[in-house]
Amino acid sequence: MNKQALRLTILGSATSQGVPVIGCDCAACRSNDPRDNRFRNSAVFSKNGEMVVIDTGPDFRQQMLAHGFGHLAAVLYSHEHNDHVAGLDDLRPYCFRQKENIPLYGLPRVIGDIKSRFAYAFSDNPYPGVPTLSLHEIKAGQSLQLGGMAFTTIPVLHGRLPILGFRCEDIAYLTDVKFLEQAALDLLKGLRVLVLSCLQHKEHHSHLNLEEALEVIKKIAPERTILTHLSHRFPPHAQLQLELPEGVEVGYDGLRL
Repeated sequence: MNKQALRLTILGSATSQGVPVIGCDCAACRSNDPRDNRFRNSAVFSKNGEMVVIDTGPDFRQQMLAHGFGHLAAVLYSHEHNDHVAGLDDLRPYCFRQKENIPLYGLPRVIGDIKSRFAYAFSDNPYPGVPTLSLHEIKAGQSLQLGGMAFTTIPVLHGRLPILGFRCEDIAYLTDVKFLEQAALDLLKGLRVLVLSCLQHKEHHSHLNLEEALEVIKKIAPERTILTHLSHRFPPHAQLQLELPEGVEVGYDGLRL
């Protein structure tokens, strides 16, 4: 059997409201470019038929109908905000088909929130048909072997909230970033591809704006950068791309790296 190279697929490239936003008639929301139709932020690493998903947001079912073919080895959670966990129940088809618990990994705070929010899935006497899951607490700077892929967890600050980014081989995926301390930068050396969140032009208290994101990219110096977690406050895809330096690209749903 031929071994496949590592692949990262962007499942969703929007912020918490998605794009288009309900009731909005801005240029991005009215765009006819399919790249401007953005599900909530998520991604999947895949290799040799194994998948490791990053976050299960509200659009998880639709995302996996398009891109979720293979064995789901694990889910890694960046943090517990609704746009990153709300689709957890749609893990059920994988549980049923694989006939095994799906392991979920996150910071202790995140695992506690998931267990509370989806308490029906972790009851001592669960209702038939609930997702069968196992919970695993992890910390920043930890190494993990999942689905034959080697991951390192990256410390990220989402405003003041500690969350996680993830590196696998020479690809890193960092969402909801506001600050990266030196410990994170040290874990991000030698990247071929960086996927980095970037909310809008205007400064924000818990997300990088475009100016800040470009400064982070200079510090990390990857060969290629993809921007994700994009809001409708940016102009449409093609127009935004014209604002970016060489080596930095506007991400979109379904982009494979």
